[in-house]
Amino acid sequence: MSGPVLSVSSLTKTFGNVTAVDDVGFELMPGGALGIVGESGSGKTTTARILAGLERPTSGAVLLDGRPVEWSSRRARRRQAGRLQLIFQDPYGSFDPRQTIAQSIAEPLRLHAPGPAKQHRARVEELLDQVGLSSRVAGALPRDLSGGQRQRAAIARALGIAPRVLVLDEAVAALDVSIQAQILTLLDRLRRESGISYVFVSHDLAVVRYVTETAIVMRHGRIVERGETEQILRSPQHPYTRLLLDSIPSPGWDLDRVAQDRRALDLS
Repeated sequence: MSGPVLSVSSLTKTFGNVTAVDDVGFELMPGGALGIVGESGSGKTTTARILAGLERPTSGAVLLDGRPVEWSSRRARRRQAGRLQLIFQDPYGSFDPRQTIAQSIAEPLRLHAPGPAKQHRARVEELLDQVGLSSRVAGALPRDLSGGQRQRAAIARALGIAPRVLVLDEAVAALDVSIQAQILTLLDRLRRESGISYVFVSHDLAVVRYVTETAIVMRHGRIVERGETEQILRSPQHPYTRLLLDSIPSPGWDLDRVAQDRRALDLS
């Protein structure tokens, strides 16, 4: 298809008197990578959960492959899960602690791609190799793996059913810097090889710069800036985006000035 693989319009989510997501809209093209940037409380994670069907929006629409995303039934959510997968910051909670990694990776295959067990075992081995995990990991339990290994296993599980979109919510935030680099390099390679599209949710501007081509910046549930990632980071137009960049420690970093700019922005 030549149109967007994911289209979001007028998305709003309220929790009581709090508006977590306020009139958010964006498009993601096939094979593209979009960053959603913001601090805690900006609404980026709520947006990701709505995309994955884990939260029902108060209003607005989400189109996946041109079809409206539904939140009304388990069958609809399962069908949509075959086209869009979500990877969490800490994947440990998304694994059944009693299942081996091979069993966890095979479970979505049984749901979305029925076939003989032998075929699934071969696919699991292929996926483990694709994300750089040895065959020994297949028989391990989630608790036996490092954080980086668990994140690779989560990526393998998500890729197994060949989704159109992968939503990554702070997917490398909990990892050491060296492991972050390995996972980001892996994600970049997989996107180029498979044509999958990414929505990469992060507060880390360096990560977003490496992974994405376009980005939106969210504050208090609203989009305050959007455009090509490199252009936004080189020449930010909104004071909040400039504040995010100024908050990154660097030579000559003036913490007092950053704090002063934040107070001024909060009062504006």
